[in-house]
Order: sequence, then C-alpha cells, then structure tokens
Amino acid sequence: MTSSCNTPDLGSGPERGVAERRTADDALLDAARDCVLAVGLRRTTLTDVARRAGVSRMTMYRRWPDMASLVGDLMTREWSELALRARAAARGEHARARIVDSLATGAGQLRTHPVFRRIVELDPEILLPYLVDRRGTSQDLILAALVATLAEGHADGSVRAAPPAVLGRAVLLALHGFVISAGTMTDGVSEADLDAELRLLLDRYLAPTPAAS
Repeated sequence: MTSSCNTPDLGSGPERGVAERRTADDALLDAARDCVLAVGLRRTTLTDVARRAGVSRMTMYRRWPDMASLVGDLMTREWSELALRARAAARGEHARARIVDSLATGAGQLRTHPVFRRIVELDPEILLPYLVDRRGTSQDLILAALVATLAEGHADGSVRAAPPAVLGRAVLLALHGFVISAGTMTDGVSEADLDAELRLLLDRYLAPTPAAS
C-alpha cells in the first residue's frame, strides 16, 4: 500500500514553532510533521517527505540518512518548543511555583500534541528507547533548564536542600508516567483530576522541609 502524505493535513495543530528560531531545516521538518500526521511513521519515507517539501531526495539524504534520524530531530523540535513556551508562560511568586506551573502545563500539552498523539496511536514503540534506554536531546534540554531553575529555588528558599541534578531527574521520571500512562488511569477520573494531583505532587516534593519545633 502506498502512503498518501501528499494529501491535505489531518490537522495543522498548534503553531509550528517560534518564527525567529526557524532554520533552513524547518521547512523539511514541517513536511515530515505533515506526513506523520497524515499516515504515521511506518508509512512515511524520506522520499515522501522530499515530495511534500518540494525538494529532491538527495537534499533529504544529505541531511538525514534515514527516517529514524529525521524523526529524532522532529521530536526534538516539537517537544523542545513546547517546553520553552510552557516555561516562558509559567507564573508564580517563586521558583518552585514556576517549576510546578511549567511542568504540569507542559505535561498536559504534550499529551495532546498532534505529533505525540499520532505516535502513541500508531507507532508507540518509537518512544520506548527514551523510556528505558537513553534520554533524547529534548529530554536533556528540559533537564538542563529544570536543574537551573531548581538552583534558583535554592537561592530564593522555595526548593528543599537536595542536589538539583537529583531532584530534576526524579521529577522527570514522575512526569513520564503522567504523560505516557495517564490514559490508563482515567477510568472514573479525568485527566484534569490527574493534572491537579501532579501539581500537588510536584509542589510537595520540592517544598522545603519544615523546621523541627
């Protein structure tokens, strides 16, 4: 069966990225995104993406040797931009509040992100290496930003005294469950209920320990 990623989008989703951050690769990544939304990863080839982008196959192969590397860059772009937007929009009177707001908001947005949903629905095995074997580039970027903000929380007294590198990794491990597995826990409760609990979990985990009286 041939792919049909040259048919119109099944949905354009949220904004594709921050305009001033766009590079020469973004038009090609946009085409890859459209193909993934239209037919899924398994049925998308570099040739399909090249045709969608209006470039030669060699242009694609010079930049990405295979679909795995292209998909890796697509996920990095999509997840990193989502995380940056959530962090920029975070509100709170101290660093801990901003961390909780950005992570809980970002987790909810990632669950409903069109590319993420398409991968979960059609090609979930793509996510497995990032859960059991290694971190991806976007995870490293999110972790680095989180560790820096946790250090700010130490400075303003809103985060408990523990190494930011340890706290950051523990927080991301907790987020994996709320992003990947939330759908398995919505029998009788809503995702909004779970997101409220995530905020409480993060806030209490990171809060300073009350001084003994």
